[in-house]
Amino acid sequence: MSIYQKSQTAISALTKEQFHVTQNNGTEHPGTGELLHNTQPGIYVDIVSGEPLFASSAKYESGCGWPSFTKVIEAANINELTDTTHGMTRTEVRSAHGDSHLGHVFPDGPQDQGGLRYCINSASLRFIAKNDMESQGYAAYLDQVEEI
Repeated sequence: MSIYQKSQTAISALTKEQFHVTQNNGTEHPGTGELLHNTQPGIYVDIVSGEPLFASSAKYESGCGWPSFTKVIEAANINELTDTTHGMTRTEVRSAHGDSHLGHVFPDGPQDQGGLRYCINSASLRFIAKNDMESQGYAAYLDQVEEI
């Protein structure tokens, strides 16, 4: 069993926007997310379950208005589902253990880095700075973090 899981305690601690995004498949307004312009080294984890999702080394400025990443830390922590809402077909990204709606993945990312753009809501993420990763139980991912 995974140490990462959805809990009522974590859900009850969410802000109104975090709850809307993660539990109701919402989307924060473009350009408003608190992690959009974060350039500190570290990792991004699911706000609900704490499962590791993205490393700062995979974050880039795509101009879309949401934090963008070229790859996930561990494929096992992400579920990709077909989303046909809003009159279009997209690939929704959800955390595997927390089942939080994170955002969507698109095939228009940097080609030299795999071509994917994970377009993720800040409200679904918690950032853990590199200096805090070991004390918070994420030391195994330090090799995926680099100074930006």
